[in-house]
Amino acid sequence: MPSGKISRRLFLGQTLASVFALPARGEVPGAQDGFRILEAREGKFKLLSEPALLTDIWGYDGTVPAPLLRFKKGEEVKVRLMNKLPQPASLSWHGVRNANSMDGVAGLTQEPVPPRGSFDYRFTPPDSGFYWYHSHVLPFFGEELARGLYGVMIVDEPEPPLADRDVLIVLSEWDLDDKGQIAPADAAWADGIKPLVTVNARTTPVEEVLPPSSRLRLRIVNACAKHIVIAFAGLAPSVLAIDSQPCEVFEPANNKIPLAPGARFDVMADLPGGPGATASLRLLGDTESDSTLAVFRTAGNQRAPLPPIASLPENPLLPAQIKLESSQRCNIIIEAITSAGSQPAQAPAETQPAVFTINGKVFGGFASPPLFTVKRKTPITLGFTNRTQIIQAIHVHGHAMRLLHDLDDGWEPYWRDTLLIAEGKTKHVAFVADNPGKWAIECLMTGSQRAPMASWFEVT
Repeated sequence: MPSGKISRRLFLGQTLASVFALPARGEVPGAQDGFRILEAREGKFKLLSEPALLTDIWGYDGTVPAPLLRFKKGEEVKVRLMNKLPQPASLSWHGVRNANSMDGVAGLTQEPVPPRGSFDYRFTPPDSGFYWYHSHVLPFFGEELARGLYGVMIVDEPEPPLADRDVLIVLSEWDLDDKGQIAPADAAWADGIKPLVTVNARTTPVEEVLPPSSRLRLRIVNACAKHIVIAFAGLAPSVLAIDSQPCEVFEPANNKIPLAPGARFDVMADLPGGPGATASLRLLGDTESDSTLAVFRTAGNQRAPLPPIASLPENPLLPAQIKLESSQRCNIIIEAITSAGSQPAQAPAETQPAVFTINGKVFGGFASPPLFTVKRKTPITLGFTNRTQIIQAIHVHGHAMRLLHDLDDGWEPYWRDTLLIAEGKTKHVAFVADNPGKWAIECLMTGSQRAPMASWFEVT
C-alpha cells in the first residue's frame, strides 16, 4: 500500500454543513503501515456563538465528535492511537463484542497509553452495528468524556435498509463557565455552571430541509454522563436496533426513547408527506424545561412511496435461547457511602456527587478479585439492586444481554449492553458468557460520582 494511503473500507467523516449527513466513503489521510492514525490531543471548538471564545476541548484528532470510522461487515479495524494529551488515554470500542485484548479498558485488558505513547488496535467486529469509541482510563474516564474525547464507529450491514438520509445524532452535555470553558469536575456541581446540550457538538436546535416523505435513518447515541429521554414529534419512529443489536421493529411507547449514558438507538422514520411540514426531536427535561434538539422541515417535490419499514435480520451469532434454569447467578448490590465514613447510606440527590459501592466495596482498581469467574459458554444471570436515590446505568463489556421481565416469565425482545436501574429497584439480565477474557462491569453515570464504580468478571 502506498505511503499515506489506507483502504477505502475505513473513512473519516467530518461534521458537514448539514450537521447531520454521514459522508460517502473515501480515502483517509494520516495512515501508517495500513493503520488509521487517531491522535488524542488538545483542540479548540466553537460551542457558543459570539462573543464567546472558542472552547478548549480534548479530542481524537483534536475534533469533537472525533472522526467517524466506518466499515463493512467482516472487514478489519486497524487504528493506531497516538496520545498527545498530558495524561493517559486509550480507545475503548463501546458495545463491540471484541477480542478481550482490544477492548481498551486500561488496567484490565491493556496498559494505559502514556503521554507521547501509542497503541495499535486491530480486530474484526463480529457484528454489524452502530458503536462509539472513547478513552477508558480510570479515574480519568469522566473527565475525558466531559472534554470531548469520543467518536462514532459504524459497521454496515451487507444490505443496509433503504433510507434517503443516514443521520448521525451525538448527544453531548458540556458544563461551561461564563467564559465558555469546560468547568473542572468539582466545579461542575457549583452554582453558576449550566450544562449545554449539543447535537454533534452544535448548539440546538439544529435544522435540516428535506423533500416530503423522505425516509430517515437516525443513529442516536447518548454521550452525556446522565440518563436522558427524547421524544419525537411530527413523525412515527420505528426502532431497528438497540445497543448495536437488531430487534424486531417496533414503535416506542408514546414516541419516547430513554437513553442511558452510552446507549445507542437505530431508528427509521418517514417525514410528513406534504411541503411546509415540520418534525422534531425534543429533549424532555427532568428539573428543567423541555428543549428542541433537531428540526426537520419539508420542501420541494414529494418523494415516491417507499415499502413499509422492516426489521433488520437477526444476529445469528447471538443465542436464540438462554437456559435460565442452569445459569450461574450473581447478585450485585449498588449502594452509596457518606463522605465522612464507610457506613452505607442512600445516595444524595443528583445535585451532589457520591461514592458508590458494589457489594459493599469501593472500586480499588482492576487488580482486585473478580466478581465471578465462569467457563466459556456458561449461561449467566446478573441481578442488579439499586439501593441509591438516583437512577443507575450499568454497562457490561464484551457481551450482549437480555433484560429479564420483572415477573421472571421471559425476556424483552431486544439485546442491551447497558442497563438502567431505577432508584430502589432490582433488574435482572441474562447472557451466555461466550467471549473469553477479563470484562469490566461499570457505572456510566460519571457525573454523579466522586470516584469510579466498577468491577469485573472473567470468562475462561
